[in-house]
Amino acid sequence: MSETVGPDGEGRPVWQGKFLQVQVVPWGDGGQWEFVKRARGIQAAVILALTDAHEIVLVEQYRPALSAQCIELPAGLVGDVTHGEEVFASARRELMEETGFEAAHWEPFGEFASSPGMVGEIFHFYRATGLKRVGPGGGVDNEGIVVHVVPVSGLWDFIAAARARGCVIDTRLLIALSLV
Repeated sequence: MSETVGPDGEGRPVWQGKFLQVQVVPWGDGGQWEFVKRARGIQAAVILALTDAHEIVLVEQYRPALSAQCIELPAGLVGDVTHGEEVFASARRELMEETGFEAAHWEPFGEFASSPGMVGEIFHFYRATGLKRVGPGGGVDNEGIVVHVVPVSGLWDFIAAARARGCVIDTRLLIALSLV
């Protein structure tokens, strides 16, 4: 077997940082496939948060990988701070940290892949309703998150204005549009 493949046939990291690892596995006829995974099996939780006034709660933050501000659904890593954290507990924590909202009702939609050809990340998708603002949001550790509460009826205009400012729009907003 290749030195990039473990005994279980899985890829081995060729580089690892605190949260990410790059792996290479044999692919096709003598080739190889490179991809990124979360270190330590960390997954993510993504939240479609809707107010009783039919508004969607979005976050904006700078993403170094794109060198741009991004408009996204609230989201975060599961178990990045507390090893063994349950996915739902992480989703609740991330909604509060990033947006300052707590939700009375949660609906899980299951697990999804971000970009399966390049990233081995799985995210758990939830809809949160019955929102109550209990804090300022903005994230932790100087994340610099800006919270936007946008009427669903004006979402396309908001996205167009964000693009005009140079923001990148997270593809998961497309999922959200079918669920609002």
